[in-house]
Amino acid sequence: MQLAQLNIAKAKYALESLEIRDFVDNLEPINRLAESSEGFVWRLKDDSGDATDIQAFSDPNIIVNMSVWDSPDALRTFMFKTHHRDFMRRKKEWFEPISDHSYVLWWQPIGHIPTIEQAIEKLELLRRFGETPSAFTFKSLFSATEYLQSKT
Repeated sequence: MQLAQLNIAKAKYALESLEIRDFVDNLEPINRLAESSEGFVWRLKDDSGDATDIQAFSDPNIIVNMSVWDSPDALRTFMFKTHHRDFMRRKKEWFEPISDHSYVLWWQPIGHIPTIEQAIEKLELLRRFGETPSAFTFKSLFSATEYLQSKT
């Protein structure tokens, strides 16, 4: 099993604005860092190389990030022990607070590439029912074994 993740953010500014330029200008280096990280499998991107133009929600200010990792530790290491961490610390500068869950994790078979629709379903599942082996956050971090057992 591999760990998939979706996270969303609601931009305070148009992505072309000066106020969010530091974030936008660093998308490519941070994405390269992710792709070169141990345990990285896949990430959602469009023809430009990122996912900022993918409109998955009715609100055009909501941007998405989705990726697949071979383990929770690999994802955690990228998120919290690389330069990515510095941008997470600055998210209040660029993004509005989201009152509900803004990210979700789930287990999936090795080699499966999730669709944005599947990812949104997982986020909605988490928001509706809370943390379950099918949709969770780092707080609960259900194991792949727990997920498989919940399906039998």
